[in-house]
Amino acid sequence: MARTRQRKPAPNTIQELVELARDLDLTALADTLPSLLHNAQEQSPSFTDFTLSLLRTERDARTQRRLERSLKRSHLGTIDGLHGFDFTLRPKLDPRVIRELMTCRFVEEHRNVLCLGQPGLGKTRIAKAIAHAACLAGYSVLCVPTADMLEDLHAAGADATFRRAYRRYLKPDVLYLDEFGYDPFTPAQTSQLFRIVGARHRNASIILTANTGFSRWKTLFPSEAIAVATVDRLVDDATILRFTGTSFRNPREIVGAPLDE
Repeated sequence: MARTRQRKPAPNTIQELVELARDLDLTALADTLPSLLHNAQEQSPSFTDFTLSLLRTERDARTQRRLERSLKRSHLGTIDGLHGFDFTLRPKLDPRVIRELMTCRFVEEHRNVLCLGQPGLGKTRIAKAIAHAACLAGYSVLCVPTADMLEDLHAAGADATFRRAYRRYLKPDVLYLDEFGYDPFTPAQTSQLFRIVGARHRNASIILTANTGFSRWKTLFPSEAIAVATVDRLVDDATILRFTGTSFRNPREIVGAPLDE
């Protein structure tokens, strides 16, 4: 029978309380307990209010740590958010729709969000803002370039780890597929993509950004029938955001003669 390791007696009651908090894995409470006790002595809160302050301290710290882990696992990278986004340059993009998406009801309803438009119009910024809101709401999110996901699944098929890789893209509440359709899909990639899209259909959400509209998607797939089947599941009950207008991206300076001369 294992013996419990005996610890030297604490030099005072406060230190013993701190050590007990650490024994119970209440790390945030252990770090703040001396200051909480000091404030209690000065302010004389009720027993109920003091107990609430203890438990809220630990809860808030755990919530923050959980959020930090979730954001790290999401691979969202830098998030600019909506602050400073000039919707006047995107007159057909209703900001009220974006803010409604950031309530994350679409995640609860297992619906998709598709952001379509030419490069430089803010698709990724809006998509990241929505995905970040999902993280803040407690949902699991994974952001990955579509090509990287397909390469990962292909490599996993070669070393018998496909099931584990497949689950990696099924498990998150929100799968954010960036840069969809930059290059045509091979037959193997088409099969893998359709399998992911089909499995998540009506079960979990996809956020997707693409530089081409649906009319050109059929050129990405080996056959129009497969394109229709995949698109059908992506657009079913989805919110589609179409980005139009002038690109946000401009060169700092232009040196030399125009290229067409």
